[in-house]
Amino acid sequence: MNYRFSLLLALLMGSMLAPGPAAAQKPPLTRQQYQEDFDFLWNTVRTNYCYFTQKQTDWAQVRALYRPQLDTLTSRQAFVRVLENALAELYDNHAGLSTNRPDSRRLVPTSTDTWAEFVGGRAVVQAVRPGFGAARSGVRPGMVVTAANGVPIDDAIKPFLPRTLRQPDAAARNFALLQLLAGNHLTPRVWSLLANGRSLTARPDEAGMQLENMPYPARLEARRLGTIGYLKINNSLSDNGIIASFDSALTALLNTQGLILDLRETPSGGNTTVARAIMGRFVSKEGPYQRHELTREEMQTGVRRSWVEIVSPRGVRYSAPLVLLVGRWTGSMGEGLAVGFDALGRATVVGTEMAQLNGAIYSYTLPHSAIRFAIPAERIFHVKGQPREAFRPPVYVDLKTTNPSAAPDPVLQTALDQLRRKK
Repeated sequence: MNYRFSLLLALLMGSMLAPGPAAAQKPPLTRQQYQEDFDFLWNTVRTNYCYFTQKQTDWAQVRALYRPQLDTLTSRQAFVRVLENALAELYDNHAGLSTNRPDSRRLVPTSTDTWAEFVGGRAVVQAVRPGFGAARSGVRPGMVVTAANGVPIDDAIKPFLPRTLRQPDAAARNFALLQLLAGNHLTPRVWSLLANGRSLTARPDEAGMQLENMPYPARLEARRLGTIGYLKINNSLSDNGIIASFDSALTALLNTQGLILDLRETPSGGNTTVARAIMGRFVSKEGPYQRHELTREEMQTGVRRSWVEIVSPRGVRYSAPLVLLVGRWTGSMGEGLAVGFDALGRATVVGTEMAQLNGAIYSYTLPHSAIRFAIPAERIFHVKGQPREAFRPPVYVDLKTTNPSAAPDPVLQTALDQLRRKK
């Protein structure tokens, strides 16, 4: 299981990749080699992807639709597009390639700044990433996106809808909407929106294509909010080096009366070593934090394989109340931390739905092109049995109904209120 691949995938897809001198000297692949690479991907997905029961995708039809396109391929770039389109038939934001084209869609959620869903047929903004282009251009939760770059929303999503569904699926429409709003690495986005009956034009990329480069003030932010400690992890759950930084920051906050751990900026996931290290500082005894299920073994043998992962105490325990903050840019291992702390009964989770990334991803390499791809091959559950992607914070904050002037950060304010009530 390669949790690190989530971050690698984000970094690669967030840049415009160009072949180096060594790559330029390689002869182009033959049609047979392209076919063998495609067949490798198709068969790997067929035998390892663990969410087909949740999808309407006809995977056999995917092969029938996309494999003939290999007959006219003239470049690696064209092959990348075929692979992208084939994987998009899964309408799964946790499946993707390790390479991209300049006109590829940005990675959801890592390289996006707006989360929207269809509600009653309208594309309603659910969350906006603070500090990025959409927020700066005035986009707010509750607004309705009516058009993208001049195209009405129902038409604009059509290029991103799966073509091999056995029957329509609302989840596929929402996937297409997120792909549309993510944009690509070349074309500035221009949106038409409705806000309380009034029209608004938003230009999220007006200051430049900033989603390709996301500088953070630090991997880990730490401060005191009166008697409350605050720690924020900025997309570094895959870096084992963060463990020492976390330990140092937490030790400095041991005398606080409560702690807020902010996971709202962890879209690229991470690894279980970092997650268990963090949770280990808050428990006094071993306990289960999540359940795994390897679907392939059951498909092949009829025998279910599942196991529970354990957290062990580590270092000086922080014993005061703990609140976790989560949101749409809490992804993969960030989501694992949320369900883990909830399962251990050690924290109150506050916020909105998370990125809802499916399971744990495994990565594979195509034999001829050496392109890597990743798909969810392991399902992850709360220890009580709820799929991780379905977990909803026990203390839920509806961003569409909050008043920004009263509380610029309503999730943080809710967490502070929770901790103050525990004193």
